[in-house]
Amino acid sequence: MDWVKKIAELKKQKNAIIMAHYYQDAAIQDIADYVGDSLALAQWAAKTDADIIVMCGVHFMGETAKILSPSKKVLVPDTAAGCSLADSCPADEFASFIKQHPNHTVISYVNTTAAVKALTDVVVTSTNAKAIVDTFPKDAPIIFGPDYNLGNYINSVTGRKMVLWKGACHVHEKFTVDRIKALKEQYPDAPVLTHPECKQEIVEISDYVGSTQAILNYAGKSDASTFIVVTESGILHKMRQAYPTKTFIAPSVEGAACNECNYMRLNTLEKVYNCLLNESPQIIIDEELAQKAVKPIVRMLDLSK
Repeated sequence: MDWVKKIAELKKQKNAIIMAHYYQDAAIQDIADYVGDSLALAQWAAKTDADIIVMCGVHFMGETAKILSPSKKVLVPDTAAGCSLADSCPADEFASFIKQHPNHTVISYVNTTAAVKALTDVVVTSTNAKAIVDTFPKDAPIIFGPDYNLGNYINSVTGRKMVLWKGACHVHEKFTVDRIKALKEQYPDAPVLTHPECKQEIVEISDYVGSTQAILNYAGKSDASTFIVVTESGILHKMRQAYPTKTFIAPSVEGAACNECNYMRLNTLEKVYNCLLNESPQIIIDEELAQKAVKPIVRMLDLSK
C-alpha cells in the first residue's frame, strides 16, 4: 500500500489536514501539513478551516485541538499515544494540591489533560512559559505544574519561588550528565542545546536552553557547525532538513542509541490512513469541561500574540 498517496487522496476528499509534532517519526512529519511544537500546533488548530484535523502527537494535543476547534472533527491515529508528563498529574490530585495553596494563580503546562486545564488560570508551553510567567507581579503566588524541571528552570531564571508540582517527562529524565560530557569531550566546539524539561544538572552544563522550536531557531542562527541536541530525537529530522550543512547529534541513553518517546512513535502512516478512512478514533470532550478548559488556553494564545 502506498500510504502517502492514499493519505493525500483522503485528505483532499475529506477536507482534512494533518498536524504533527516535531517528535513524530520522520515519515509522518514529511506528510504533515503543519509540523511544530505544542504552541504552534495549538495556534494552527485554533484557526484552521479544515473539516477534519488529524493530530499526530500524543493524546493531550488532540484534546487541545478539539477544545480550540469544537466544531471540527479531531482524530488521533492511536489513542494509546499518551504522555507520561500528563499522566503524572491526575486532575483530582492536582485539585487537592491547589486547595492546599489558596490564593495562588495556577499555571499549567500544555502537557496536561483537559480536566487539569479546566483547573488552570493560564496554560503555557515551553516556548512561552517564561514570558507568560513574567506578566505576573514578581511577588504573585503561583502554582506551576506539572513539569517540575521546567518550573524549576523558570524559577532559576526569574528569581521566583513558584510552588511546583513534581511531575516529569520520562524522555527528558533519561539524559545523564556523564553521557553529555562524554559527547562534549568528543565534540568540544559543539554547543549543547537542551530542552527545559531536562533535569537541573543537565541544564547547568548546557550552552542554550529552549523549546523544540527555539532549539531549531538557535541552530539556524549559530555559527557552529555541530550541535549536541538534548531532547527527543525526532526534532533532528527537521533540523537536518532545515540546515543540511550542519551536524546534529542525539545523546544516547541507557539501552538506546538515541532518546525516543515510545508514545509519540506509536503513530504510523498506516494508522494515519486508517483514522482518516474510518474517521476514528475521534477526540470527544464533555462540553462543560471543554468550556472551562478553553479559557486558560485562549488566555495563553492571547498573551503569545
